[in-house]
Amino acid sequence: MKSFFSAARADTRARYFGIGVTAFIVELAVLFAAQAAGAPGILGVTISFFVGLCVSFLLQKTIAFKDRRFHKKILMSQTLLYVALVICNFGFTIAAVWALENYFPVALIRTVVLATTVVGNYYLYRTWIFNSDRHP
Repeated sequence: MKSFFSAARADTRARYFGIGVTAFIVELAVLFAAQAAGAPGILGVTISFFVGLCVSFLLQKTIAFKDRRFHKKILMSQTLLYVALVICNFGFTIAAVWALENYFPVALIRTVVLATTVVGNYYLYRTWIFNSDRHP
């Protein structure tokens, strides 16, 4: 946990957080639009989840972690790792909505779930997905 708060990574963490907030605002806008259109909670979260992840991946890769490597092998590896993370995040999100949507607003559930994955996702982005030492 100490390395997450180290001064050497302050700029990356700030960019990561700013992009995360931007992607979350996009995600909530899509969720509210889906709900306004009459979509059930699970469908609204599904659509907004994937839109938010696509925005987040592209911005995290190119801006937060300054990873401009788009070689086929590197991009494929990053994509596969990212998809594995998405599957885990998506399963956690859907399970939480399924279990709690009768008790809490869907947007609140999604917010809490997102908050719990932020630190773990940062660590995985930094050490596995966008790590240039791992994927030279």
